[in-house]
Amino acid sequence: MNVRDVALVGGATTKFGVRASTWAELAQEIGVALFRSVPELRSEDVDSLFLGAAEPERFAFQSHVAPFAAEQMGLRPHRIIQRTELACASGQSAIRSAYAAIASGLSDVAVAVGVEKMNLPSMAEANTAMASVMDRAWDGPHGATAPPFFAMVAQRHQLEYGTTDDQLAAVSEKNHRFANSNPEAQFYEKTFSREKLARLPLVAPPLRLGDCSSMTDGAAAVVLVAADRARAYTDRPAWIRGTGQYSDFHNLANAGSLTDWVGLKHAAREAFGRAGIGPDDVDFAEIHDCFTISEIVEYEMFGWAEPGKGGPFASEGQGDIGGKLVVNPRGGLLGCGHPLGATGIAQAVEVYRQMSGAAPAARTVPDPEWGLVHNLSGSANVHSVMIYQRGGAA
Repeated sequence: MNVRDVALVGGATTKFGVRASTWAELAQEIGVALFRSVPELRSEDVDSLFLGAAEPERFAFQSHVAPFAAEQMGLRPHRIIQRTELACASGQSAIRSAYAAIASGLSDVAVAVGVEKMNLPSMAEANTAMASVMDRAWDGPHGATAPPFFAMVAQRHQLEYGTTDDQLAAVSEKNHRFANSNPEAQFYEKTFSREKLARLPLVAPPLRLGDCSSMTDGAAAVVLVAADRARAYTDRPAWIRGTGQYSDFHNLANAGSLTDWVGLKHAAREAFGRAGIGPDDVDFAEIHDCFTISEIVEYEMFGWAEPGKGGPFASEGQGDIGGKLVVNPRGGLLGCGHPLGATGIAQAVEVYRQMSGAAPAARTVPDPEWGLVHNLSGSANVHSVMIYQRGGAA
């Protein structure tokens, strides 16, 4: 079987935040935004739809959501329609599935869309829904939801390597500053200095409020096409060159080291191998900063910083413009918010904007050829990676 090249030719996101909109209204909104951002796209062009949605049954009391989203967006998929669910990586899973379908010849033009409505009238109900991501019968009664788990990662990293609270705050400060250039970000209009971040309430020591991504409503969508269709939509496509994924446990009793994320190293190795590049070739990366400590550990797992040196990497600005590479230029999960199914797709939208020259000057990556997107899900037990290359021939 011949494997076809696949291009990302455009995308859009809604405003992220605490939205009055329903799940259906977010799907309608992203449909309008997508067709406006890719004006050459017609609804009849789209033969497949892949929907990333983590918990609509609990957050929106709606199942069978892929055809529901297609209808709200004005689409009639006639080759493949499916939902992907992988908690925080649900959106990237939709893109990976669309990529696989096009590469294999099962689809020619696919929309990958992520929709999540997380804010409910009762925060207790919303938090209960989030606890369902873990091994609920075992980890749940022990209180091992996301903030306590990543707090344990941070405590262990501090114990092993001397990582400081200020280094954690450096990640948050950078990503919130980038979010100030992104009107779609949840915290677009809020500024956070390290001093301000250090005064915010503790959530799970050492993590403070500014170290944690938010419960967020939002949607995002991208268009993926076979190579021979790319020029019909843009002269600046972003090519998918590599992808990798790995899962090595679920129950926390089987987690092993909290600071050595073996699954991420495996997924990264596969993605880099398929793309034919190494970590030092990456110009910018959208990685999963659900908590500040996760970005620091990811610096190390990808090989941009030596083990234990992720903290200094952050405080020295090595993930900022002018550093080793630019990390989370759209504002990350910390600055943009984290609507689970939409996050991975919003990251891909940023890749396209950076590679097509559409990103605002305040966060423009100088001459980017290679971009990377990473999502983790659950208790950092599943990792998904995609690598993109700018423009040029297939």
